[in-house]
Amino acid sequence: MITQDEIVDGLIALKNNFITVSSDNLAESILRYVVLIEKWNRTYNLTAAKTSREVFQQHIMDSLSVLPHIQGSSVVDVGSGAGFPGMLLALAKPDWQISLVEANQKKATFLRQVKIELMLENLEIITTRVEHFHPKREINSIISRAFASLWDFISICQHLAGTNGLHCRWLAMKAHCTEEELNQVQKPYVIEHNILLQVPGLDATRRLIIVRKLSEEYDTQLSRNLIH
Repeated sequence: MITQDEIVDGLIALKNNFITVSSDNLAESILRYVVLIEKWNRTYNLTAAKTSREVFQQHIMDSLSVLPHIQGSSVVDVGSGAGFPGMLLALAKPDWQISLVEANQKKATFLRQVKIELMLENLEIITTRVEHFHPKREINSIISRAFASLWDFISICQHLAGTNGLHCRWLAMKAHCTEEELNQVQKPYVIEHNILLQVPGLDATRRLIIVRKLSEEYDTQLSRNLIH
């Protein structure tokens, strides 16, 4: 079993100013979360990671590495599974409002249990397909981890951003993203950033693709500039 001290060391290695490492609360909560994953994984098959250290390295650290790149404090995690990355965002940022959308009943039951045991008041679990979820608040960031192709992710989730979506960002966590997949992104959506994530101790490529929506005015002005 991974120790709380090892978790603290991992958080420090991230060098992430969005994480308050000086407090033991976050490390303790992460440890309790990992213990719950190990316990439930035997029956619910939440993740392919078999040990607590694998869970921490492959999923927890990976999830926390995106924190500096998230805009705004209202986040939807689409296809959350065992809670990656949304559960970690809720743990690290108690002042944010996080929605985890997970259609699988067993995984959603696990997420609800984690919410209860860790007393996460800033977290809501939505047990439905994302197409049927309509947030009652303005959403700043829509994030997914290995959910779908980049364009499918944007297309399926565009309604979450509200009427115009100009103040929202779509963030796709990817192990790999081919040029073909990137080129499928169509106007008015554009790739704002393609970031190589730094995850200490993880010997695998992790990327974060951030997409935003252009305004009609911007698109018109851009076309005029190209003509002239």
